[in-house]
Amino acid sequence: MLDIAPVMSGTSPSTTLRNTLDLARQTEALGYHRYWLAEHHNTPSIASSSPAVLVGQIAAATSTLRVGAGGVMLPNHQPLVVAEQFGTLASFHPGRIDLGLGRAAGTDPFTAQALQRGSGQPRGDNFGAQISEVLGFLGSPGGRPRGPVAAYPQAETPPPVWVLGSSPNGARLAAELGLPFATAHHFSPQNTVSAVTAYRRAFRPTGHLAAPYAVVAAVVIVGEDDAQALRLASSVEIAHLELFTGNLGPYLSPEEADRAPYSPQQRQIARESFAPQLIGGPETVRRRALELLAASGADELMALTIVHDHAARVRSYELLAQAFTGGPAAVPNQPAATVSAG
Repeated sequence: MLDIAPVMSGTSPSTTLRNTLDLARQTEALGYHRYWLAEHHNTPSIASSSPAVLVGQIAAATSTLRVGAGGVMLPNHQPLVVAEQFGTLASFHPGRIDLGLGRAAGTDPFTAQALQRGSGQPRGDNFGAQISEVLGFLGSPGGRPRGPVAAYPQAETPPPVWVLGSSPNGARLAAELGLPFATAHHFSPQNTVSAVTAYRRAFRPTGHLAAPYAVVAAVVIVGEDDAQALRLASSVEIAHLELFTGNLGPYLSPEEADRAPYSPQQRQIARESFAPQLIGGPETVRRRALELLAASGADELMALTIVHDHAARVRSYELLAQAFTGGPAAVPNQPAATVSAG
């Protein structure tokens, strides 16, 4: 899963975070193996503003999940602090922590300015240098040493560093550094195939990886059938429309979404914007997930599931797991799917 700890209408942030812990425990029991938290700021509908804190809480509440940040937005943080936080996490939870790094701020320009005020932090055009600095502080291969400065505690095994991206440019940087790559199909589906293709073509083996490894993150909503899944997806469809009006409040229930003041034409545009995502009954999602993995060449599918009702959200992950572990045999000539919870 790629989780943003979505805040639903009628719930508090504390309830949201308790539900996040519950979701992690339940998806671990379902056999998922990777759970990432994304960094967002100044957004009332998202409670994942502090991925490092959430990673620690979820790792402590589970025992087998790989837990990580997907990701830490480097323009907002000093590399030394990032290395200290994730070195601490990896010391508590050896072999279970991932560190995904992104070049965007994860917020609006005013909030970005508040986050970065007085930091002297290089911006996105120096993303590669920032990653090398983090690697150096972590004691990872290919890192850039910082003289007498070191990050403590240093984990015996540094957490794997991933490059997050939504375009071929980010993909080529991951390839040049020899790091694993995660691409954002959930908000940039038009670039998924070109990004993973560019990554695989340009990959250079390093001390991190001998061969390229790519994850594709997509919106995944599974219902008992296609109709129910589309109904559940109305919450994210209306949220997509509300972005344009500046309304960043909690996600609405399907019933509240029905009453939202949008025309049929606007609703259709929103629905079409989610057409590249994986929304449907178990067999529909399974087929489309295999098609996405085959088209992109990605090794792993990471599911972002935003459903208003917590039980229905858990059920979506259960149906997704069943679609791959208990469904028909894999489509011939398609890659075996690895489905992650994050």
